[in-house]
Amino acid sequence: MTITTQYIFEPFTFTSGLTVKNRILMAPMTTSSSDANGDVTDEELLYYKRRAESGLGAVITACAHVEPLGIGFPGPFGADSDERMDSLRRLATTIQDGGAKAILQLYHAGRMSNEKLLKGEQPVSASAVPALRPNAETPREMNHEEIEEMIKAFGEATRRAIQAGFDGVEIHGANTYLIQQFFSPHSNTRTDQWGGDVNGRMALPLAVIESIQEAVAEHADKPFVVGYRISPEEREEPGITMDDTLKFLTAIADQGIDYVHVSVGRFFGGSIREEDTRSRVEVIQQHIGNRVPVIGVGGLQTLSDVKEALEVTPLVSLGHALIMDPDWLSKVQKSRDQEIYQAIYLSKKEQLDIPENLWNMVTNAPGWFRVEE
Repeated sequence: MTITTQYIFEPFTFTSGLTVKNRILMAPMTTSSSDANGDVTDEELLYYKRRAESGLGAVITACAHVEPLGIGFPGPFGADSDERMDSLRRLATTIQDGGAKAILQLYHAGRMSNEKLLKGEQPVSASAVPALRPNAETPREMNHEEIEEMIKAFGEATRRAIQAGFDGVEIHGANTYLIQQFFSPHSNTRTDQWGGDVNGRMALPLAVIESIQEAVAEHADKPFVVGYRISPEEREEPGITMDDTLKFLTAIADQGIDYVHVSVGRFFGGSIREEDTRSRVEVIQQHIGNRVPVIGVGGLQTLSDVKEALEVTPLVSLGHALIMDPDWLSKVQKSRDQEIYQAIYLSKKEQLDIPENLWNMVTNAPGWFRVEE
């Protein structure tokens, strides 16, 4: 059966006015390959350039911390200081020179960090509740002044992204990091204006969006997108439910976000916390898709996977697929999709332009990637 690719290569214009040349984006993925100052390295730039040149509509970068206490893994790059401007400018220019729009993902790790990464500092969070994972450290509850400063930090990081030449930012409100921690009843047990019921718990994420939008209004002189990445549910009890998320997405739409990027392991996967087999991505598309563009992601590797996904959402992002094969989209465009790599091939290391730290991560973590000789 011939799979038509026409829809994949149709341009898409966001509310802000930014147009991407097609419907395929690169998903944000940690590289852990930046230098000790938090600046991008040449091997990271090569990694992004190679994938941008394959024809992608946009590249969403690995997450950049907005504060020093926001670091959540080794070898990160930052957007937390004007000293990072040259690094950010190099990253944006490299992606754009490859032909793709450049979107900088911004985050704060919160309780998903540790004292070693933070050079002796205690991680912070909405409340002093540790994550349910091995060796999780108990975070310190942030006070009101710290919360206000953190909100401002997202706005300042956005200013830097604009001045560095990026085409947008994506707020990392997913994957159990700090913004999600404020929205979650597991990690947020506050009784002040930043906690309580679902409306109280969404106050922080909405304030971050507002801070970023104010920075865009003040500093951007061309179309600049503001997206939001969300994890629809949590396994924890109490934890984020789909009902919580749908209420939050309505509020996000009211605030005028450019897109919602759904972070799930499988595009067509059902609930992780209840007996409901409906795709979380499809549920979100049905709820909010007529107001806000939805980017779908999750285990999409083949052309038929992507084609099926694009029948649900107007845009998709590829993660593992673009690590395994940086030429995924160019092969599709040349009708060579049968040649797309479906594994990390150790023998092709030099062809893939993957930073050494990331290469070691993907080849040594059992079950994360399919690895073959």
